[in-house]
Amino acid sequence: REAFLCSSPEWSQSDLVRGSRVSFCQRWTLLTEETHRIQSVLPPGPALPLNLLYVAERKTESPKASSAKVQDRSVYREDWGEALSHKSVPVLCCVDLKSGSLSVLQGVPSDVSPGQAVWSMSGESVFFVGWYHEPYRLGLKFCTNRRSALFQLDLEGHCVRLSEENVSVLSPRLSPDGSALVFLQGKVFGPHAQCLKMQMLDLKSNKIFTLIDVVHRAQSGEFAGVYEALPSCCWSEDSQRVVFSSAHKNWKVQVLIQILVFFLLFPDESEGLREFGSWRLLTIHRDLMVVCCSSPNTPPTLVLHLTHTIEVTNTFKAGEYCSVLLYLLLEKKKKKYSYNVKFAGLDFGAILLKPSPQSETKLPLVVFIHGKFLLNTHCIVAVNYRGSTGFGQDSILSLIGQIGQQDVKDVQRAVQFALQTDSTLDPERLAVFGGSHGGFLSCHLIGQYPDVYRACAVRNPVVNAATLLGPATSSTGNHCLLSRRYSSVGLEFSYERIPTAEALAMKCALLLMLGGRDRRVSPHQGLELYRALKSRGRDVRLLWFPEDGHSLSRVDTQTDCFLNTVLWLQEHL
Repeated sequence: REAFLCSSPEWSQSDLVRGSRVSFCQRWTLLTEETHRIQSVLPPGPALPLNLLYVAERKTESPKASSAKVQDRSVYREDWGEALSHKSVPVLCCVDLKSGSLSVLQGVPSDVSPGQAVWSMSGESVFFVGWYHEPYRLGLKFCTNRRSALFQLDLEGHCVRLSEENVSVLSPRLSPDGSALVFLQGKVFGPHAQCLKMQMLDLKSNKIFTLIDVVHRAQSGEFAGVYEALPSCCWSEDSQRVVFSSAHKNWKVQVLIQILVFFLLFPDESEGLREFGSWRLLTIHRDLMVVCCSSPNTPPTLVLHLTHTIEVTNTFKAGEYCSVLLYLLLEKKKKKYSYNVKFAGLDFGAILLKPSPQSETKLPLVVFIHGKFLLNTHCIVAVNYRGSTGFGQDSILSLIGQIGQQDVKDVQRAVQFALQTDSTLDPERLAVFGGSHGGFLSCHLIGQYPDVYRACAVRNPVVNAATLLGPATSSTGNHCLLSRRYSSVGLEFSYERIPTAEALAMKCALLLMLGGRDRRVSPHQGLELYRALKSRGRDVRLLWFPEDGHSLSRVDTQTDCFLNTVLWLQEHL
């Protein structure tokens, strides 16, 4: 495949003429959509060319009939799973944008796949994350718990591991002065999304310091931890501050850490979050931050802000950037429940969204796991059950061994709380919507509380935990294979926690949306439930998207799913 690379920051006809046309194999990065395919550009210096660093898939030659290894043409070739099909052996490539010369960096260990690479300040070496191939390639998308390490590779082919063994590493970010590298580090296996450490590598002493440790339980007003990748540009110009965004209870906040004094600054939950909404840092140019700010009654808005004035008192109020308030925001009071003895005293949260102005009649309530869209004729309750990110590592760990019970009870308690405290909600018109694990919870709710819900819509739901060990070949459930053997007791336990076992009790109208190329949760799981309900004469409809995966992220798919979901809810509520 040919890729067109242009060295100019602005597009024009002359730029297109001067651009370099480089032939190379399919380029792809290894982690998420937020990770740029083009990894890093080395700015030109007195003796340095303008070099662009990217990750590409190594070409594999198809064996010819006359080849001595013709028997290898049918050998199974592992790849990196969901959204990374046919991506197996990436390489680090460098192109000189002035001369157009292309080279593949040599020296990457053969047992890792490189990605998230950045130039060193001198341009004489590259820092990158390497994901280990053994025991076999596990799906990377959605997972920050895959065994990996931070490496440094010089242009002579010498490579050294910089991080610890048996950890998960992501998001290496070099400071503007080249003196330090921050990165995130987590545990291997366990929950696929966990609270992470922020580490800093001092490139002068080659020592690693912990800037932010794992937060097990965040008390009121305290920082709740790091849960997501760092922005590609997150350093202040003076290399003294790192800014990033992270989940914090029911919001997303912007966090500043002062490197020298290890000082954290973030909005206070009681004052800043309700007033300023959620913040997501997009990038930093010198000391100018580009931030996306939003709240349920304010559409996403781009805001420019300086890193040295990141104080709540100097930021904006959400409503000031929205001319019409479409929705009123109410937050559910958090209440502590202790039916999980090992992790007693944890809280969870929910947000109730209501259309404005108030209706004179009672409105239907849609339960949306974690929340996403808004309907002007329905109320939405978005639930962050125990096990959601943003509430501390203990909250995440509390869900292990409790799926199908603790999380389902949390969601149902949030629904009951909303109905008890708001008389404008119609308890006779309830629906539930969710995707992936949210789909799992949605199916559990209509199975465990069949007389409560009238409609349900799910996207690629997990409905059979036992079969996750089989056809879902990339991510979910595979750590079980490495730590325990198959047993009838384990399979029985898994079956008792799955929605399929409750299919007989399900009564409400169900809309299933499945991606035919889902590598994370086999679409055949949804087909199991569809056939089980169809054979019992239930009201069930299936939408099949053969070219889409777990996220159902194609534009035409999203449109189809959204319209059908709205029509389904309007029909049955």
